[in-house]
Amino acid sequence: MEQLELSEIQGLLVRDYKEMPFSKYLLLKVTDATKAKGYLKEIANDITSVVENNGDHFFNIGFTSEGLSAFGLHPKNLQSFIREFREGMVTPHRQRLLGDHESSDPQNWNWGGPKNEPIHLILMVFEQTEEKLDASIQKLLITFDQNGLQAVHILKADTFPDDKEHFGFRDSISQPAIVGSGVEGLERDNIKAGEFVLGYKNEYNVHPDTPLLKEPQGNMEMLPPDPDGSDQKDLGRNGTYFVLRQLKEDVDGFWNFLNEKSKNEDGSLNAEESTKLAAKMMGRWPSGAPLVKFPDKDPGGLSDDNDFVYTETDKLGLRCPFGSHTRRTNPRDNFEETGPSESLKLTRKHRIMRRVRSYGEKYVGSATQHSPVDEVGILFGCFNADINRQFEFIQYTWANYPKFKQLYADPDPFIGVKENPAEGVMQQFTIPTETHNKYVDGLKSFVTVKGGAYFFFPSITALRYLTTI
Repeated sequence: MEQLELSEIQGLLVRDYKEMPFSKYLLLKVTDATKAKGYLKEIANDITSVVENNGDHFFNIGFTSEGLSAFGLHPKNLQSFIREFREGMVTPHRQRLLGDHESSDPQNWNWGGPKNEPIHLILMVFEQTEEKLDASIQKLLITFDQNGLQAVHILKADTFPDDKEHFGFRDSISQPAIVGSGVEGLERDNIKAGEFVLGYKNEYNVHPDTPLLKEPQGNMEMLPPDPDGSDQKDLGRNGTYFVLRQLKEDVDGFWNFLNEKSKNEDGSLNAEESTKLAAKMMGRWPSGAPLVKFPDKDPGGLSDDNDFVYTETDKLGLRCPFGSHTRRTNPRDNFEETGPSESLKLTRKHRIMRRVRSYGEKYVGSATQHSPVDEVGILFGCFNADINRQFEFIQYTWANYPKFKQLYADPDPFIGVKENPAEGVMQQFTIPTETHNKYVDGLKSFVTVKGGAYFFFPSITALRYLTTI
């Protein structure tokens, strides 16, 4: 097992910071690179690593490709970063890949889109109370004005009540564990560090692509050598890539749709059947309990049960439908037609470390309560070492693509449905039974993208190096 340099790795990758329920994400623009570099040099010691808490608040920081350029990184050195990060989230190709069309078109975004102010940095601030958070943010905003930085957008990012997102489901249950990080999960969830951290071997037993300095600049003696033996310095070691997407949730539309599809013959509400249909689409009950173990009724309470597979207990999808969100985005041992062992091996190569928080009012929807006053949604975040093979693969191949396993017209019911499909294109959700398939026709989109970006989270040392350019 490779020894991880935990004091170099930013803490949010390994820890979810639930002890810090209040947070804001400051999206910043560099207005004076010299002043900004001086400021980052001062605060480098305050950036929270895996092993250092730095008092009663946590800070983490990331750069967009434009941000690294604004800090003076040479174009040849920037070119050594992976293509997805360099190009960003809003190219025409990536727009098609992620399904960001119509209401979710980047032209309509609140931040991160072509019509918005450029984003160079993200500074994430986590506090124990809302009062402490507000005080920290006000202090930072004043500091930015003096140090060549400008806040172009601020995202409020809180933990969920009982870890439930606004549609009503318990979230962040199925997470991988990074081997060597000090966090251990189930055996099949213990994933090699190189799937999430640059500089270590991944599930292919090779080092992921890492940005190497092609052109000398700054104090390169601060950086480690290329792990594959070239004479170049490694800017990426102990760093990672972070995906952030603001997703608005139409809670009222979602539950009205389900209530209509499950109503009694006389047209009255059948809340039990509506909730069951929602659970079939999610793959878990609102409590978090998996359908594989509880196919007929939510056992109640709160559940973080993640100890299950599909081939042994539900090979035909009779308990948890193939098209459900959780089964699509983590097929476990039932990946296509490969055997259980090979399926697990393949699935391990497409895992992400989710870091999801909510925005808007503290509202948990249900079949009988689904009308929040204000806009609500989630700030979906995830860490990965290969954006294309991990996040983008899951979004396009497993979520957006309607031909999944034996399915032919079934996008992911939560994040894959097109707002206005082409004429003749069906969007349905298939529920297998022992004798025939049941279909929920006319799926609608209840999630709208409001902003997004790809960030590079450098190691603590790489952050200090960037201030020497």
